[in-house]
Amino acid sequence: MAQDQPNNVNPAAFVPQPYRVSDGFGGPDYGPRDVMRDRENINMLIPPATDNGLLPNLKMSFSDTHMQLNKGGWSREITVRDLPIATTLAGVNMSLRPGGVRELHWHQQAEWAFMIWGCARVTSVDWQGRNFIADIEQGDLWYFPAGLPHSIQALAGGCEFLLVFDDGNFSDLNTLSISDWFAHTPKDVLAANFGIPEEAFAGIPKSQVYIYQDQVPGSIESQEVQSPYGTVPLSFKHSLLAQEPIVTPGGTVRIADSGNFPIAKTIAAALVEIKPGAMRELHWHPNNDEWQYYLSGQARMTVFGGNGIARTFDYRAGDVGYVPFAMGHYVQNTGTDTVWFLEMFKAPRFEDVSLNQWMALTPHQLVQSNLNASPELMNALRKVKWPVVKYPQR
Repeated sequence: MAQDQPNNVNPAAFVPQPYRVSDGFGGPDYGPRDVMRDRENINMLIPPATDNGLLPNLKMSFSDTHMQLNKGGWSREITVRDLPIATTLAGVNMSLRPGGVRELHWHQQAEWAFMIWGCARVTSVDWQGRNFIADIEQGDLWYFPAGLPHSIQALAGGCEFLLVFDDGNFSDLNTLSISDWFAHTPKDVLAANFGIPEEAFAGIPKSQVYIYQDQVPGSIESQEVQSPYGTVPLSFKHSLLAQEPIVTPGGTVRIADSGNFPIAKTIAAALVEIKPGAMRELHWHPNNDEWQYYLSGQARMTVFGGNGIARTFDYRAGDVGYVPFAMGHYVQNTGTDTVWFLEMFKAPRFEDVSLNQWMALTPHQLVQSNLNASPELMNALRKVKWPVVKYPQR
């Protein structure tokens, strides 16, 4: 938490000032200003004394994006238009009402998804005519390789999910959709393709449907279609929450990549739990940029960019964070509730380098002389990686 935020103050009445008590830097801001925004971004208003230099913006909230409303649900997205640094991945937050359908469509990019709540039925067919149908529940993933057609339909109760695509320039509104293709194909061509009269196409949509309302489908058994070519050999579904997590004193981590979700060849991910009084340890990723989505809680992240540059950002549920390739960082729980967030990478495997483990596996005399390290620090080094650690309370 920001060091200069006073304790025992009613949050509704608290007006933070850009003044750092620890060194006397800054001064009051009497406005005009957005006090609510300043409260949410306290470490930008009052950056830690260790922050220095400039980094691109590494935060964007879905609450600040355009909401696309349709009869069957809604969607909103974060791409390079909204977060220019995020060139590797783009994200879509979507919700479907019970029976709501994200129509039959396909993408030029691979689609990775996390079910936030509710349940949906997804379908797909690969290039060999092998099909796939599955029900996706809270905490499950799906992955559709680029170019494969698919659909999503909410079951009873509706659903909300996060979609991630392996191209920061992606936009879900530029999808290749079946209704859009039909609307822009001459009816005589459609008639020739399907071998039926033109009149059979009188009721087709005149433009892209995108999301529409339908009835809640029946059981999965009632909808299954038997393909003469069988089903896809690698499942497009993965039950992430059913995985045995990596458990550390500060929380848990579940990793899903091509090692345990073989079809997911372009996006690797980790679901991280950070308990109050804990943090995602100091680390970096050696294989690509990191795209984050915060599911719950409040957190702050400082990103170290080398050459004396470091900057701190605050995050909460619904925010997207970003860390450029190989830059050092941590994620600290700054609230009283557990932080859950997703780390995602345009890569086949999840990889991270732990600062603590690196130091522990390097000749100790070299580490000690490099940092003038105290015996207490040297004795605290661990050869086994703890992705989430507890930290001493102030």
